[in-house]
Amino acid sequence: MLRDFILYSRLGRTDSNWVNLHDAGRLDIVYECTIASLFLSHALRKNVTFHAALNGPPSPPLYIKIDGATLHDVRTDQQTWQEILKKVLSGKPHPGITTAKTSFESLVKTKAQQAQVYVLEEGGRDISQLSLAEGSVFVLGDHVGLPKKVEGFALRYGQKISLGKTPYLAASCITVLNYLLDRKETSTGTSKDANKREEQGY
Repeated sequence: MLRDFILYSRLGRTDSNWVNLHDAGRLDIVYECTIASLFLSHALRKNVTFHAALNGPPSPPLYIKIDGATLHDVRTDQQTWQEILKKVLSGKPHPGITTAKTSFESLVKTKAQQAQVYVLEEGGRDISQLSLAEGSVFVLGDHVGLPKKVEGFALRYGQKISLGKTPYLAASCITVLNYLLDRKETSTGTSKDANKREEQGY
């Protein structure tokens, strides 16, 4: 099952003129969400794409797309990703990562034409009451959360869902979503295998 995660970063720097991820408009959250989205133990999730919509100085918006299917030459440590993000924000290429002057609004509108969009917010419908659609797109805010205007726009194209009343970190939300979707895929696969065996008389 394909899945996309979109992180709205209010202050993420849109250039490479910074020393560390934390002071670059909290690009450390972009790093943490990248790891939670794409990495398994000793493997990459080929079915996941992570998107970061950066809205910090000096020239917002800037969109970073990290595609698990084509990403390589990476590790999970922060220093590696600090170097990668500094490189791509300076306009240099890295396998599996692209940048564009695309706004959050344009990204959400495009994704909504392809798949179901879910907006993560504590006051949304509890995820346990939903059957998540194939090819889901999940929209999250950074440590401050989604601005009301931005959330309102996203909800024109999707529905608000919640992991409960506990305010988790964005990266933790992604980990939970990946876990739930992995469990759903495993359960569906097991059911299909059982049906196939029954049809074949096993």
